[in-house]
Amino acid sequence: MFIDFDKLEEAVLPEFKGGEGVTLNRAFSDGFNKIMRGRLPVGSLIGYHKHEDNSEIVLILSGEARLLYDDGEELLTAGDCHYCPSGHSHSLINNSKSCELEFFAVVPEHKKLCDFA
Repeated sequence: MFIDFDKLEEAVLPEFKGGEGVTLNRAFSDGFNKIMRGRLPVGSLIGYHKHEDNSEIVLILSGEARLLYDDGEELLTAGDCHYCPSGHSHSLINNSKSCELEFFAVVPEHKKLCDFA
């Protein structure tokens, strides 16, 4: 199935998950998976949050990210991938002083998948 993110409406999410600035997001969801292409302008971040009933995979497309993960920190650039399993917490931060951060994320809804099986 082809997903044309350019044809999906871009949501503007101020202070997403308790973060700062805005998260710009084009998302597709079928109730079992959420697939997103997002952007964080300079100075923006997605707030620190815990994945209770799902997990998240984040692939950096361009820019530099600082990612808080549980008690640690990861620095990511284009091509790097972060995985946040269920029960863990993370925050995505645009680490650049001059460039937007672009990323791709997939959130499988584990609870729904288990209910379906």
